[in-house]
Amino acid sequence: MFTGIVEEIGQVKSFDGSRLVVECSKVLDGTQIGDSIAINGCCQTVVSMNANSFSADVSTETLRITKGFKGKVNLERALTPQSRMGGHIVQGHVDGCAKYLGNSRFEIPSELARYVVYKGSITIDGVSLTISKTDRNIFEVALIPHTLENTTLQYLKPGDFVNIETDILGRYVEKFLSTQNNSNITENFLKENGFL
Repeated sequence: MFTGIVEEIGQVKSFDGSRLVVECSKVLDGTQIGDSIAINGCCQTVVSMNANSFSADVSTETLRITKGFKGKVNLERALTPQSRMGGHIVQGHVDGCAKYLGNSRFEIPSELARYVVYKGSITIDGVSLTISKTDRNIFEVALIPHTLENTTLQYLKPGDFVNIETDILGRYVEKFLSTQNNSNITENFLKENGFL
């Protein structure tokens, strides 16, 4: 589990289609073989490491669902019980890719748009962000200078693709509601309980 608070920008040293090697320094501190590191929001297992890089084996599912691995990448080590929860609950399980439109706006696939809510959380390339505006499958995020300066989001150009992880809480609520007898849930019930 992660928080979406990027610890370091790393550099992809090599990627042969299955083994990924990332140059970095800060996230290696205290890291051991078998630990998880989120690379652009994608949870990967450290399979080897040295003084200035680590390696991970990338699955075909990861390659299918993400934008891939090249250039500069956002890195975050998995949470420990002593970690501060500065962002939101991030699994490191990318849902898909979105296209950057410019001015902090992104176009997300229609099937993921239902999980994008105003003032909700979303993870973009591993960065925990707050949604500041929505319009069907286009959303905007609130970006502060500190976040831009310390993540790869500073390098985005219109037309670039980013990894997206929607908020897990919304997916759990949807699953729960889809498997329950919801005959008591009406529009009036939702209004009375602050959902509408």
